[in-house]
Amino acid sequence: MTINLLDFDAADLTAFFAEHGEKPFRAKQVLRWMHRFGQSDFDAMTDIAKTLREKLRILASVTPPTIVSDKLSDDGTRKFLFDVGGGNAVETVFIPEDDRGTLCVSTQAGCALDCSFCSTGKQGFNRNLSVGEIIGQLWQANRALGADPAGDRIISNVVLMGMGEPLANFENTVKALRLMLDDNAYGLSRRRVTVSTSGLVPVMDRLADECAVALAVSLHAPNDKLRDELVPINRKYPLHELMAACNRYLQKAPRDFVTFEYVMLAGVNDSDEQARELLALTRNVSCKFNLIPFNPFPGSPYLRSASPRIKRFAQILMDAGVVTTTRKTRGDDIDAACGQLAGQVLDKTRRSERTPRRVIDVHEVRNR
Repeated sequence: MTINLLDFDAADLTAFFAEHGEKPFRAKQVLRWMHRFGQSDFDAMTDIAKTLREKLRILASVTPPTIVSDKLSDDGTRKFLFDVGGGNAVETVFIPEDDRGTLCVSTQAGCALDCSFCSTGKQGFNRNLSVGEIIGQLWQANRALGADPAGDRIISNVVLMGMGEPLANFENTVKALRLMLDDNAYGLSRRRVTVSTSGLVPVMDRLADECAVALAVSLHAPNDKLRDELVPINRKYPLHELMAACNRYLQKAPRDFVTFEYVMLAGVNDSDEQARELLALTRNVSCKFNLIPFNPFPGSPYLRSASPRIKRFAQILMDAGVVTTTRKTRGDDIDAACGQLAGQVLDKTRRSERTPRRVIDVHEVRNR
């Protein structure tokens, strides 16, 4: 069985070549071919010695996850479904805008955190994705979108906000992040790569130490009682610990603010009083808010807050001097909007026996 070189960051690849009697610069060459040029054929890596190419054909491969579905929304959003084996598939979304192109990447097949408003969480958890399966989503999307290594970037921003909790798959997530930032690979700025977390406090500290990038926190409630219901990890790491962790992170972060994501649920977390409570909670944290209109999915008990209610909530935050945006719903006609990613997961948590979930055939290619 060959080794998938997409699983290796620069340090791993350097060690791999050293084990086989090759100089460290070979790692940089192969990284450029694989990631900058999207090349999987060793014979096409023309500045590498023929003997090494022959060795690589025997020992290694460049094997990204397979695209089994590629859907285009009316608004230009594009959703890919990747087969990651064992009956599991994960979803990745590309969102084009005038000044950027953002790829939303998954890090797990399913999610163990069971946030009550999230389609992914309701289908249970199977496993962590490998480095190659995480970075392979970017690798494949670049090729599918026709990225030109000599031209302007099509994907300028990456957000780890797809299926799964990135910090629960820490080692593989960090290696994938390092590849995204590596000048010999994708060369993205730390300010343009964002990790979203539901609040795994100790691992937030590790991320700050090992690979600080922009940080988004899935907040969704202004107090512990409500957040315990919406985001169950809060029972382990309550809000006062989470706010302290955000401030520690900011000491090493490439941006001078944390983005708090807040899904707007009608009659649940969207009152004027809760907006003011949110301001009190975050008053000592440099932050901005991203309000997310809830995207319904089958079996969900929640409704989306009405537009006037969202505007009123946002206005209270802005009147207090806090930068607040309301996320434009993109790709909801192909179930690519925030909170709708479902893919297919063979649930090992047995959650599907307790909660109805939406299932997608891995080989199905249709609009749902």
